[in-house]
Amino acid sequence: MTDPAGFVRANTAVAAPPLVPELRLHLATEVTPLWEATEETLARTGLPPPYWAFAWAGGQALARYLLDRPATVAGRRVLDFGAGSGLVAIAAARCGAIATAAEIDPFAAAAIRLNAALNGVAVEIEGRDVIGSALSSDVVLAGDMCYERPLAERLTTWLRGLVAQGATVLLGDPGRTYFPAGGVERLALYTVPTSRELEDRDSRDGGVWRLLP
Repeated sequence: MTDPAGFVRANTAVAAPPLVPELRLHLATEVTPLWEATEETLARTGLPPPYWAFAWAGGQALARYLLDRPATVAGRRVLDFGAGSGLVAIAAARCGAIATAAEIDPFAAAAIRLNAALNGVAVEIEGRDVIGSALSSDVVLAGDMCYERPLAERLTTWLRGLVAQGATVLLGDPGRTYFPAGGVERLALYTVPTSRELEDRDSRDGGVWRLLP
């Protein structure tokens, strides 16, 4: 059986995301070789890209927002939904939050553990699909999660319910197709350098938004 942590170490390099230079992550240097290695390792074709190996624009914006305003999450129970590399959860933990990363991909979970250790912070891992669940988190963070309609609609409905129960929900998004058209308040906007392998341009405007009930 493949060791996810060993796979992450072997197929990534430690680097700092451009908008968040104070943090370090195990990141892929190229998309295609890692994608092919993932398919070969799992003996499956047609897999989605290994999202956990990249620092996406929305996540970088959200992490930057937290690091610039640590009081947003300091001392609070924070859930990073669809955590990927763990960038946002790690930023929250660096700010003094009690951070949990929700991520169902075991390779992503391994990356989160490695990345948290790199940055000297503690991040718990939640490996189940938490959408629809009751949570004890004070703050829920979600970066770059509105790229597919079914997921975006299901996620937004659940998150609005959490807001109605008193949670703060912050979204990091660079204008993905299925981002909510209304019921959001923009808190910040950043220009995030991106790779042409991942995006259709050299930079994206990464917004940080508060979800309204």
